Amino acid sequence: MAKLVLIRHGQSEWNALNLFNGWIDTKLSDKGIAQAKEAGELLATEGIQFDQAYTSVLTRAITTLHYALEEAGQLFIPEAKSWRLNERHYGALQGQNKAEAAEKWGDEQVHIWRRSYDVLPPLLDGYDKEMTVQGKTYPAFDRRYADVPEGELPLGENLKITLERVLPFWESDIAPQLQAGKNVVIAAHGNSLRALVKHLENISDDDILNVEIANGQPLVYDLADDLSVVSKKTLSK
Repeated sequence: MAKLVLIRHGQSEWNALNLFNGWIDTKLSDKGIAQAKEAGELLATEGIQFDQAYTSVLTRAITTLHYALEEAGQLFIPEAKSWRLNERHYGALQGQNKAEAAEKWGDEQVHIWRRSYDVLPPLLDGYDKEMTVQGKTYPAFDRRYADVPEGELPLGENLKITLERVLPFWESDIAPQLQAGKNVVIAAHGNSLRALVKHLENISDDDILNVEIANGQPLVYDLADDLSVVSKKTLSK
Protein backbone atom coordinates (compact mmCIF):
# COMPACT_ATOMS: atom_id res chain seq x y z
CA MET A 1 0.00 0.00 0.00
CA ALA A 2 1.33 3.42 -1.00
CA LYS A 3 0.62 6.86 0.38
CA LEU A 4 -0.19 9.83 -1.83
CA VAL A 5 -0.17 13.33 -0.33
CA LEU A 6 -1.62 16.31 -2.18
CA ILE A 7 -0.73 19.84 -1.04
CA ARG A 8 -2.30 22.94 -2.50
CA HIS A 9 0.25 25.75 -2.47
CA GLY A 10 0.10 28.37 0.27
CA GLN A 11 -1.63 31.68 -0.32
CA SER A 12 -0.10 33.48 -3.30
CA GLU A 13 0.39 37.21 -3.83
CA TRP A 14 -2.65 37.24 -6.09
CA ASN A 15 -4.77 35.09 -3.77
CA ALA A 16 -4.21 37.84 -1.21
CA LEU A 17 -5.27 40.50 -3.74
CA ASN A 18 -8.36 38.50 -4.87
CA LEU A 19 -7.04 38.24 -8.44
CA PHE A 20 -7.47 35.38 -10.91
CA ASN A 21 -4.04 33.75 -11.03
CA GLY A 22 -3.93 30.77 -13.39
CA TRP A 23 -0.62 30.41 -15.23
CA ILE A 24 0.78 33.81 -14.20
CA ASP A 25 3.86 33.06 -12.09
CA THR A 26 3.24 34.77 -8.77
CA LYS A 27 5.03 34.06 -5.50
CA LEU A 28 3.79 33.06 -2.06
CA SER A 29 2.61 35.77 0.31
CA ASP A 30 4.00 35.83 3.84
CA LYS A 31 0.87 33.98 4.91
CA GLY A 32 1.45 31.46 2.12
CA ILE A 33 5.00 30.78 3.33
CA ALA A 34 3.67 30.16 6.84
CA GLN A 35 1.02 27.79 5.44
CA ALA A 36 3.64 25.85 3.47
CA LYS A 37 5.84 25.47 6.54
CA GLU A 38 2.86 24.38 8.61
CA ALA A 39 2.09 21.71 5.99
CA GLY A 40 5.60 20.38 6.50
CA GLU A 41 5.18 20.37 10.27
CA LEU A 42 1.97 18.37 9.88
CA LEU A 43 3.74 15.86 7.62
CA ALA A 44 6.58 15.53 10.13
CA THR A 45 4.07 14.80 12.89
CA GLU A 46 2.32 12.26 10.64
CA GLY A 47 5.69 10.54 10.06
CA ILE A 48 5.24 9.83 6.34
CA GLN A 49 8.51 8.99 4.56
CA PHE A 50 8.37 10.07 0.92
CA ASP A 51 10.18 8.50 -2.02
CA GLN A 52 9.27 11.00 -4.77
CA ALA A 53 7.93 14.54 -5.08
CA TYR A 54 6.14 16.22 -7.97
CA THR A 55 5.18 19.83 -8.57
CA SER A 56 4.21 22.22 -11.34
CA VAL A 57 6.54 24.71 -13.04
CA LEU A 58 4.94 27.63 -11.17
CA THR A 59 6.92 29.25 -8.36
CA ARG A 60 4.17 29.23 -5.74
CA ALA A 61 3.85 25.44 -5.95
CA ILE A 62 7.60 24.78 -6.13
CA THR A 63 8.37 26.90 -3.08
CA THR A 64 5.47 25.34 -1.17
CA LEU A 65 6.96 21.92 -1.84
CA HIS A 66 10.41 23.04 -0.71
CA TYR A 67 9.21 24.71 2.50
CA ALA A 68 7.07 21.68 3.35
CA LEU A 69 9.80 19.14 2.67
CA GLU A 70 12.34 21.18 4.61
CA GLU A 71 10.07 21.28 7.67
CA ALA A 72 9.45 17.55 7.26
CA GLY A 73 13.22 16.87 7.05
CA GLN A 74 12.94 15.43 3.53
CA LEU A 75 14.22 18.13 1.21
CA PHE A 76 16.63 15.57 -0.29
CA ILE A 77 14.04 13.36 -2.01
CA PRO A 78 13.86 13.23 -5.84
CA GLU A 79 11.67 15.93 -7.36
CA ALA A 80 10.13 16.30 -10.82
CA LYS A 81 8.30 19.28 -12.29
CA SER A 82 5.70 19.34 -15.06
CA TRP A 83 3.59 22.04 -16.67
CA ARG A 84 0.80 19.46 -16.68
CA LEU A 85 0.41 20.05 -12.93
CA ASN A 86 -0.05 23.81 -13.42
CA GLU A 87 -3.13 25.59 -12.19
CA ARG A 88 -6.12 25.80 -14.48
CA HIS A 89 -5.52 28.52 -17.09
CA TYR A 90 -8.11 31.24 -16.52
CA GLY A 91 -7.74 32.78 -19.98
CA ALA A 92 -8.58 36.47 -20.23
CA LEU A 93 -9.66 36.48 -16.57
CA GLN A 94 -6.04 36.18 -15.43
CA GLY A 95 -4.96 39.30 -13.56
CA GLN A 96 -8.58 40.44 -13.14
CA ASN A 97 -9.92 41.24 -9.69
CA LYS A 98 -12.67 38.71 -8.97
CA ALA A 99 -15.05 41.30 -7.51
CA GLU A 100 -14.47 43.67 -10.44
CA ALA A 101 -15.01 40.82 -12.90
CA ALA A 102 -18.36 40.12 -11.23
CA GLU A 103 -19.30 43.77 -11.64
CA LYS A 104 -18.28 43.70 -15.32
CA TRP A 105 -19.84 40.39 -16.42
CA GLY A 106 -22.29 39.70 -13.59
CA ASP A 107 -22.03 37.47 -10.54
CA GLU A 108 -23.81 34.55 -12.19
CA GLN A 109 -21.59 34.51 -15.28
CA VAL A 110 -18.36 34.72 -13.28
CA HIS A 111 -19.63 31.98 -10.96
CA ILE A 112 -20.27 29.77 -14.00
CA TRP A 113 -16.78 30.43 -15.36
CA ARG A 114 -15.21 29.64 -11.99
CA ARG A 115 -17.22 26.60 -10.94
CA SER A 116 -18.65 24.92 -14.05
CA TYR A 117 -16.92 21.69 -15.03
CA ASP A 118 -17.00 22.22 -18.79
CA VAL A 119 -17.68 25.92 -19.51
CA LEU A 120 -14.65 27.86 -20.74
CA PRO A 121 -13.70 31.35 -19.49
CA PRO A 122 -13.07 34.12 -22.05
CA LEU A 123 -10.02 32.98 -24.01
CA LEU A 124 -6.80 34.87 -24.67
CA ASP A 125 -5.95 35.91 -28.22
CA GLY A 126 -2.33 34.78 -27.92
CA TYR A 127 0.52 33.89 -25.60
CA ASP A 128 1.83 36.88 -23.67
CA LYS A 129 5.28 36.26 -22.20
CA GLU A 130 4.52 38.41 -19.17
CA MET A 131 1.76 40.36 -17.47
CA THR A 132 1.99 43.66 -15.61
CA VAL A 133 -0.53 44.18 -12.82
CA GLN A 134 -0.51 47.01 -10.30
CA GLY A 135 2.92 48.12 -11.51
CA LYS A 136 4.60 44.72 -11.11
CA THR A 137 5.55 42.44 -14.01
CA TYR A 138 5.11 38.67 -13.71
CA PRO A 139 6.30 35.87 -16.03
CA ALA A 140 3.65 34.05 -18.05
CA PHE A 141 4.67 32.07 -21.17
CA ASP A 142 8.45 31.98 -20.89
CA ARG A 143 11.21 29.45 -21.63
CA ARG A 144 9.86 26.91 -19.14
CA TYR A 145 7.30 26.08 -21.87
CA ALA A 146 9.78 26.03 -24.76
CA ASP A 147 9.51 22.25 -25.24
CA VAL A 148 5.72 22.12 -25.09
CA PRO A 149 4.07 21.87 -28.53
CA GLU A 150 2.25 25.16 -29.14
CA GLY A 151 -1.00 23.35 -29.83
CA GLU A 152 -0.94 21.96 -26.29
CA LEU A 153 -0.54 25.33 -24.59
CA PRO A 154 -3.93 26.66 -23.47
CA LEU A 155 -5.52 30.03 -24.08
CA GLY A 156 -8.00 29.24 -21.32
CA GLU A 157 -9.25 26.10 -19.57
CA ASN A 158 -12.16 24.67 -17.64
CA LEU A 159 -11.75 21.86 -15.10
CA LYS A 160 -12.52 19.22 -17.75
CA ILE A 161 -9.61 20.37 -19.94
CA THR A 162 -7.38 20.67 -16.87
CA LEU A 163 -8.09 17.03 -16.03
CA GLU A 164 -7.37 15.99 -19.62
CA ARG A 165 -3.88 17.52 -19.51
CA VAL A 166 -3.09 16.33 -15.96
CA LEU A 167 -4.00 12.68 -16.61
CA PRO A 168 -1.21 11.84 -19.12
CA PHE A 169 1.43 12.87 -16.56
CA TRP A 170 -0.39 10.98 -13.83
CA GLU A 171 -0.45 7.84 -15.94
CA SER A 172 3.10 8.06 -17.31
CA ASP A 173 4.99 9.23 -14.21
CA ILE A 174 3.07 9.35 -10.95
CA ALA A 175 0.88 6.22 -11.04
CA PRO A 176 3.81 3.84 -11.75
CA GLN A 177 5.63 5.12 -8.66
CA LEU A 178 2.58 4.50 -6.50
CA GLN A 179 1.99 1.06 -8.02
CA ALA A 180 5.59 0.22 -7.12
CA GLY A 181 4.74 0.96 -3.48
CA LYS A 182 6.46 4.36 -3.36
CA ASN A 183 5.11 7.18 -1.20
CA VAL A 184 4.50 10.31 -3.30
CA VAL A 185 3.87 13.97 -2.47
CA ILE A 186 2.45 16.42 -5.02
CA ALA A 187 2.48 20.17 -4.40
CA ALA A 188 0.31 21.86 -6.99
CA HIS A 189 -2.81 24.01 -7.34
CA GLY A 190 -6.46 24.11 -6.41
CA ASN A 191 -7.76 22.98 -9.79
CA SER A 192 -5.01 20.60 -10.92
CA LEU A 193 -5.41 18.84 -7.56
CA ARG A 194 -9.21 18.89 -7.82
CA ALA A 195 -8.79 17.20 -11.19
CA LEU A 196 -6.68 14.46 -9.59
CA VAL A 197 -9.13 14.08 -6.72
CA LYS A 198 -11.98 13.70 -9.23
CA HIS A 199 -10.05 10.93 -10.97
CA LEU A 200 -8.94 9.17 -7.79
CA GLU A 201 -12.33 9.20 -6.12
CA ASN A 202 -14.49 8.80 -9.24
CA ILE A 203 -16.36 12.00 -8.39
CA SER A 204 -19.12 12.99 -10.80
CA ASP A 205 -18.98 16.10 -12.98
CA ASP A 206 -21.67 17.70 -10.82
CA ASP A 207 -20.26 16.76 -7.42
CA ILE A 208 -16.71 17.95 -8.15
CA LEU A 209 -18.06 21.51 -8.27
CA ASN A 210 -18.52 21.40 -4.49
CA VAL A 211 -15.04 20.05 -3.73
CA GLU A 212 -12.58 22.57 -2.29
CA ILE A 213 -8.95 22.03 -1.34
CA ALA A 214 -7.58 24.38 1.30
CA ASN A 215 -4.22 26.10 0.98
CA GLY A 216 -1.44 24.29 2.82
CA GLN A 217 -3.52 21.47 4.31
CA PRO A 218 -2.09 18.10 3.17
CA LEU A 219 -4.61 15.60 1.84
CA VAL A 220 -3.38 12.07 2.63
CA TYR A 221 -4.52 9.00 0.69
CA ASP A 222 -3.75 5.36 1.34
CA LEU A 223 -3.96 3.60 -2.02
CA ALA A 224 -4.32 -0.09 -2.87
CA ASP A 225 -2.17 -1.73 -5.54
CA ASP A 226 -4.78 -0.84 -8.18
CA LEU A 227 -4.69 2.79 -6.90
CA SER A 228 -8.20 2.60 -5.48
CA VAL A 229 -8.64 4.71 -2.35
CA VAL A 230 -8.42 2.77 0.91
CA SER A 231 -8.54 5.79 3.19
CA LYS A 232 -8.34 9.57 3.06
CA LYS A 233 -7.76 12.31 5.60
CA THR A 234 -6.89 16.00 5.71
CA LEU A 235 -4.10 17.18 8.01
CA SER A 236 -4.71 20.46 9.84
CA LYS A 237 -4.01 22.12 13.16
